[in-house]
Amino acid sequence: MWAILTRRRMTAGGAKGKTLPQRDLPGFGHPRYVGGMSHHDEPLPVAPSMEPALESVGVPWQGPEQRHRIVVVSALALAVAFGSAAAAEMLIALIAFATNLFFHQRVSLQEAAPLGHSLGAGVVAVPMIGGLVVGLMARYGSAAIRGHGIPEAMERVLHGESRIPPKVTLLKPISAAVAIGTGGPFGAEGPIIATGGALGSLLGQVLHITADERKVLLASGAAAGMAAVFGTPVAAVLLAVELLLFEYRPRSLVPVALAASAATAVRMALHGSEPVFPMPLIAQPTGAALATYAILGAVIGGISVAITRTLYAVEDAFERLPVHWMWWPVIGGLAVGVIGYFVPATLGVGYYNIMAILGGAIAGGALVGLVIAKLVSWTIALGSGTSGGTLAPLFTIGGGIGALIGTLMADLAPSLGVDARVAALVGMAAIFAGASRALLASVVFAFETTRQPMGLLPLLAGCTAAYLVSLLRMKSTIMTERLSRRGVPVGADLSVDHLTQILVRDCATMPAVVLPAEQSLEETRNWLAARGPDERHQGFPVVTAEGNLVGVLTMRDLGDRTADPAQPLRKLIRRPPVVIFDNDTARNAADHMVRERVGRLPVVSADAPRRVIGVITRSDLLESHARRIEAAIEARRVLSWRR
Repeated sequence: MWAILTRRRMTAGGAKGKTLPQRDLPGFGHPRYVGGMSHHDEPLPVAPSMEPALESVGVPWQGPEQRHRIVVVSALALAVAFGSAAAAEMLIALIAFATNLFFHQRVSLQEAAPLGHSLGAGVVAVPMIGGLVVGLMARYGSAAIRGHGIPEAMERVLHGESRIPPKVTLLKPISAAVAIGTGGPFGAEGPIIATGGALGSLLGQVLHITADERKVLLASGAAAGMAAVFGTPVAAVLLAVELLLFEYRPRSLVPVALAASAATAVRMALHGSEPVFPMPLIAQPTGAALATYAILGAVIGGISVAITRTLYAVEDAFERLPVHWMWWPVIGGLAVGVIGYFVPATLGVGYYNIMAILGGAIAGGALVGLVIAKLVSWTIALGSGTSGGTLAPLFTIGGGIGALIGTLMADLAPSLGVDARVAALVGMAAIFAGASRALLASVVFAFETTRQPMGLLPLLAGCTAAYLVSLLRMKSTIMTERLSRRGVPVGADLSVDHLTQILVRDCATMPAVVLPAEQSLEETRNWLAARGPDERHQGFPVVTAEGNLVGVLTMRDLGDRTADPAQPLRKLIRRPPVVIFDNDTARNAADHMVRERVGRLPVVSADAPRRVIGVITRSDLLESHARRIEAAIEARRVLSWRR
């Protein structure tokens, strides 16, 4: 004998004793509500007398296999790291080759700068030639090589299953080498981040792995590329977390960290362990100086917003030109060449400019001219759609502005103890923190490239202030504005999934309304007809006389007019039962429903996996968000009252 038990719904927070009305969606069990399949699709017969053993019951995928996959993906990430490090060396060599060829008319792979050329006014044509080559490669090769690479990688992660076309892996570094080697005012970091990510994506497409694992390999390649260029493994990992992974979990953090470490080891073996931007030792800042650096960061944050808007205004201007976009890099190259003729230091990567600014070797009018010229040259060139990076130009601009403001403050208020070199360091990092909102990556990057521990506190204060100003004044960032314009949503918050914080037993319907396996279909229909509308459910677990689960029947199954009314319910079961444990999370329950294409799951305990203790439905999962929504409404009410 079986009984219809009174349903008691637990709240999302686990409070018991509160009865809530049933809110199952109408039509539960219909194919359009369960991903195109119902229990009638692909039937899996169950023997009439057979009770399901644990191994025949569909239970959620458990942890040991996932932990094993971390090891596998980490090994793949190491392979990607060495490939990215090799790609970084090749890119730097290609830039050096192009620079030597176009500016010094020699064939050499030795690092060189455009400074000291003997081209005279002919230097104007060099960036135009590079722009033409990039335009042709973009039109007849792949348009994905345009831009600085990170937004494109973000878009692939968010909406392309982390699949980057293989040809981008080859064309992106070549186009970047041509653009930078012919005087483009860019850094190599953006293209190598894009190239490393493309390598990881390519390996993930060749191998049989999941989309999430492919995303991890993409981020591993990007982090390894950045670490190989700058020797900044921690900053590379943070950049991957803040801009590419959109999560902070062991399955992604471990492979990315190992990849960044391996790429840094390769760089140290080839180039030594000296910091990329060495600067004289700095003293511990005073409280007044620290406050000044925070204010400086806020100012730089406002400037980063203006720069981002200017860049995309330039892009909009190019969009309105009555010529094909293939020719835009040529026009941008003309501006680069003209500016480079008057201010040669704006041509090329210009890492020497950053070192000179941090060391105090350039100041006054020369620094003002460099900052303005670099800003105009870079915004026009990048806005034209050529191939190049953002980090080095932003560091030059931000470092120059910081040095100028720091020098002014040191002269006007020497009692504050402001160091112009520290102000330059803060400006360098703060402008990237404001433009990209990669706060932690910006702080750690500036530290790792200079190895100045006394600069950490000013960096944290200045970058946080810049981040806050950017957050208040700009909805998107320099990395996401283009994606926003395409209608691609980009989440800025890394927060814990609400459903992972709720256990199944805290949101399921407990106890469950069950049906006896030996009861006839006609008796069940009569019983259903006698129940009121508020007491009807859309699915029922079917159990034996001993209370063991046999399967689940939906209202669609029970309403099947082709079925013999005299047959017992167990003969209507079309597939083995799919269950969820009571101590599992609501997130696992939701994922399990999607995988198994069902709308409800019987809830069992690990100690008695054939005994039904409850049922969880999609309505239960939706209602589990009630507490979160109520908290948000309350917060909005409080804020409105305060205003």
